[in-house]
Amino acid sequence: MKTIIKQGLWLALFAMTLTSCLDKQQGETRLQFDFDFATSQHGWSADFADYPVGEEEFYELKFLYDTLPAPLDNKKKALRLHGSNRSDDLFFFAKKQLTNLTANTEYELEFDVQLASNFPMNSVGIGGGPGTSSYVKAGAAATEPTKVAKDGFYQFSLDKGNQSQGGKHALVIGTLGIPGNDFVYKLIRRHNLGTPLKTKTDAQGNLWVFVGMDSGFEGITNFYITNVKLQLQPVR
Repeated sequence: MKTIIKQGLWLALFAMTLTSCLDKQQGETRLQFDFDFATSQHGWSADFADYPVGEEEFYELKFLYDTLPAPLDNKKKALRLHGSNRSDDLFFFAKKQLTNLTANTEYELEFDVQLASNFPMNSVGIGGGPGTSSYVKAGAAATEPTKVAKDGFYQFSLDKGNQSQGGKHALVIGTLGIPGNDFVYKLIRRHNLGTPLKTKTDAQGNLWVFVGMDSGFEGITNFYITNVKLQLQPVR
């Protein structure tokens, strides 16, 4: 009887130790990144897609590392993207390559993004309301997201889906809509916490991430990305 009790206690202790080791291992492999653009660009760049080749000036495309607009804190900076959606489908995107991850590994990726927008949720516009038809997307892939010229038109190189729909490489995480009725800049938060995007690194352990806006609003859009937080967990 004593032997059976000792064996039961040993098995219970082994199970507790194993669980503790697994929890510790999972905690150590979970990676977190916090890109706060208040004082640094952190190597992020930006571009645009879904518009005719050579029409950058007509579409008023601009990417700047700029100070925040009033009434926000103009002592802080952010990634500023500006464009006039004359194609009814303009895509704005900022991107960054992550390195030194585990090679050829599938990860679950969660984004927590802070932006500054001045589009009220219930506002109206041509092609759709600016607050409801400006879709914020977050995505990732082993290959760099770029614009690719085809038949005189720049297309996005990855599968981001179209406007309100996500794709293989991107999820819709909200819109640029802000509360209230005034066209005044406010900070908003968009994320996919709890519903991660699955992606895979390349043979060198690299991964490209991007935050974009797929616009159905046929007008001028000017918004800021103030912070991007990422959480990566290897798929087991």
